[in-house]
Amino acid sequence: MIAEKYAAEIEVILAKYPPDQKRSAVMPLLYLAQQEGGYITKEDIVEIGGILGITPTDVASVVGFYTLYHDHPGGKIRVQVCNDLPCALRGSDEFLEQLCENLGVKVGGTSADGSVTVEAVMCLAACDRAPMFQVQSPEGISYYENQTMDSALKVIETFRKQDA
Repeated sequence: MIAEKYAAEIEVILAKYPPDQKRSAVMPLLYLAQQEGGYITKEDIVEIGGILGITPTDVASVVGFYTLYHDHPGGKIRVQVCNDLPCALRGSDEFLEQLCENLGVKVGGTSADGSVTVEAVMCLAACDRAPMFQVQSPEGISYYENQTMDSALKVIETFRKQDA
């Protein structure tokens, strides 16, 4: 339960918002809930809704919209390939398919060793530099543009070695 485990942090977060606007704290509370296990559970969603006085559906809609929140476990790193229409026109769909094939996963899946999850996401704001992806790792978020399969696999291997 995040309310028990992070009581002091939650208090600090809520103090930043007027009492009638505490729903605005949904994103920092989601971040807090996700930081330990790397994803947000259904229980976390219900609990955050209770803390903020909003429905679990309202909380879940934020999780579903933003690529930095996850509602299921994943690898130590998450490789998120942008494949919206402008990126698809520059080959991101084929890139995503080949990347998954090379890593032995399906889109949304995690490698057998548990190190890499590959996801398709919408708009990482680099349409003219596709194929591109972002990597979410314990060290933060990194962006890689104008990728080839060779360069992408080298990036992923570098992350795998850092994690080992």
